Amino acid sequence: MAVISLGEGVPAMLLAAGRGKRMRPLTDHLPKALLPVGDKTLIEHHLLALAKAGIDDIVINTSYLGSLLREALADGDEYGVHIRYSDEGNQPLETAGGIANALPMLGEKFLVINADIWTDFEFDALRAPAKSLAHLVLVDNPPHHPDGDFALLDSALSNQAQNRLTYAGIGVFRAELFADLGAGAAPLAPLLRHAADAGHATGEHYQGDWLDVGTPQRLAQLCRRLAADRMP
Repeated sequence: MAVISLGEGVPAMLLAAGRGKRMRPLTDHLPKALLPVGDKTLIEHHLLALAKAGIDDIVINTSYLGSLLREALADGDEYGVHIRYSDEGNQPLETAGGIANALPMLGEKFLVINADIWTDFEFDALRAPAKSLAHLVLVDNPPHHPDGDFALLDSALSNQAQNRLTYAGIGVFRAELFADLGAGAAPLAPLLRHAADAGHATGEHYQGDWLDVGTPQRLAQLCRRLAADRMP
């Protein structure tokens, strides 16, 4: 089976336009992607991991307090990458809408990562079947999302109700998936479910370190764990 190997020539998009309402008051004056985790911000961890994987063409979508992201990250030279920004104004376009808005920067195939996750996933190990419109990384269901999102039948993504796993916020997509979207806000889940039903979506199960850093409590828990790991 032909696969897409990530690395030179395949861009990545970091989704960082969300308001981060569940993170308030931490996000009242700071984008969620700039919240500190250890000695770096969430998004800096991703930039360094992408650079390590040989993925240096990065698109970041911005909306809420987007100017702070630009000030903090600049052109990405400090992290060994080149950053371009896809501005969504004052009204975020949701996940699919934000990706569709950035397609002129992304080309025909690209990696997408939610900026508000923490993971040790190695992006250069990701291999997406070339014909898949979407190839998702799935993880075990966390306590706050016990029902999961999709099942895996071998490597095929399925909407069946049993044995579901949770979408990790890491995926390889083809521009064709977003071809019928008009301008404006649009969620990603309906596109993924349609692609799964049509047999055009695949996935893999990752069992390493992963966390949806979606609340102040989970952020604090992560920071405590990382601090403990660094202790001699």
